[in-house]
Amino acid sequence: MRKILLLAIILISSISFSQKLKFKIIGQKDTTVHLVRYYGKNLYYADTALIKGGDVVFDGSKQKPGILAVLMPGQKYFEFIYNNEDVTIETSTTDFIQTMKVKKSEENKVFVTYMQYLAVKRKESSTTTEKEKLKAISDEVVQYQKDLIANNPARLVSKIVKMSMDIVIPPAPKDKNGVIIDSLFQYHFYRTHYFDNVDLKDERLVNTPIFQNKVEGYFSKNMMVQHWDTIIKYGYDFLDRLDQKTKTFEFCLTWITSNYEKSNIMGMDKVFVKMAERYYCSQNSEGKSPAFWMPEEKLKELCERANAQKYTILGIVPPNICLKDSSDTKWQDYYSLKSEYTILYFWDPECGHCKKTTPKLQRLYAEKFKARNIEVFAVSKAIDKDFELWKKFIKDNHLTFINVALTDALYKAAMTDARPFLQFTTLEALNFSKTFDIYSTPRVFVLDKDKKIIAKQLSISQLEDFLDKLQNIKDAPKLFPPDPEEDEQMKQ
Repeated sequence: MRKILLLAIILISSISFSQKLKFKIIGQKDTTVHLVRYYGKNLYYADTALIKGGDVVFDGSKQKPGILAVLMPGQKYFEFIYNNEDVTIETSTTDFIQTMKVKKSEENKVFVTYMQYLAVKRKESSTTTEKEKLKAISDEVVQYQKDLIANNPARLVSKIVKMSMDIVIPPAPKDKNGVIIDSLFQYHFYRTHYFDNVDLKDERLVNTPIFQNKVEGYFSKNMMVQHWDTIIKYGYDFLDRLDQKTKTFEFCLTWITSNYEKSNIMGMDKVFVKMAERYYCSQNSEGKSPAFWMPEEKLKELCERANAQKYTILGIVPPNICLKDSSDTKWQDYYSLKSEYTILYFWDPECGHCKKTTPKLQRLYAEKFKARNIEVFAVSKAIDKDFELWKKFIKDNHLTFINVALTDALYKAAMTDARPFLQFTTLEALNFSKTFDIYSTPRVFVLDKDKKIIAKQLSISQLEDFLDKLQNIKDAPKLFPPDPEEDEQMKQ
């Protein structure tokens, strides 16, 4: 009897602590509606329920604190805050925000009143162009936000509102004559204190679109130069301030890594490689990857991908390549070249794109580059029948730049025992496809006199223009005008 009574108490207790999210939506027809949650700016389905007579209920105990929304047919939705409490809200399809009444939920009583206030102020702002009136409205909103935060210090809504506020930037310091000492003072202050209004220790903030907006703003061109080394420097600084065991760290590292891996800006893949090396493929004090959320197989794939790209990022000197020329007797490498710039060109005589690009590169070399001490070092695979096809292509197209390949004879001998060849070359060179991550051809790398990579994946017209500018050849006639189709192909 005592056990049964104890069980009943536990059941009643669990029911009473199950948060209910109840909504009355006047004007909404009976249908299926969804509860959606934010993770950054993206919305994800969190629950589904039937709305009947305008009433719908979701189980809040399954949700994580943050901003959620009720999504109806036609992509209509309204937002609310969830922070582990019961929520009861009434609203109407005529205007979700202005007709909204919070029956239960202390967080949303503050939040909805705030949203309604902002709507009124936005309307006031839209009806005037006078700077003084606009400033007065802005100042009033800021004061409202400050009062809201001061009066609700323990609420999630306060942290969300504070996060949306810009920091106050003090005037630049002046000398005794009133002259500004540091013209960049305000810029540096803003960047240094950018996250002052964001509680980076509170994981709940990740579940709001405002958080991602803040992260994106920090790494935007308005905040810092869009150069890979700059992004890496401030990326390290930002991520190292976070607790690596939190969702905040997970979100920020994932966003930075993914965003720059997909970037169309040449060189930004270095950000992906460096983030992978420092945070995914390293080990913490527990002997585990800091990327605790990654399944083992996915983590392995990411690290392999980063490792494959480490020799092709801008700013590094990649391994030398020493292979045989078309005579299949002479070894040639590119480290020994005394050229001011070297174009490292990977191609395949059977590749359709290469058949178009390689003759163009030859023309550039013969008519422009050779005389300007720019060398082309072309690398190919010439195994089995491809050996004769490679030699034929070189002869038919009168290629006068350096051509080397993993020839058929070299490949077969090295497969049996590569050691005899290591006095001439390296395993990285024999496996150049893996070393240089050659998953498609053609691939182009531009190296400086020290054989450091300074550009890559340029089309022929881009390559011509880049080297003309690099050598300060002004108003140089162009052999190849821009080709959008070829430009796009080289990005792939």
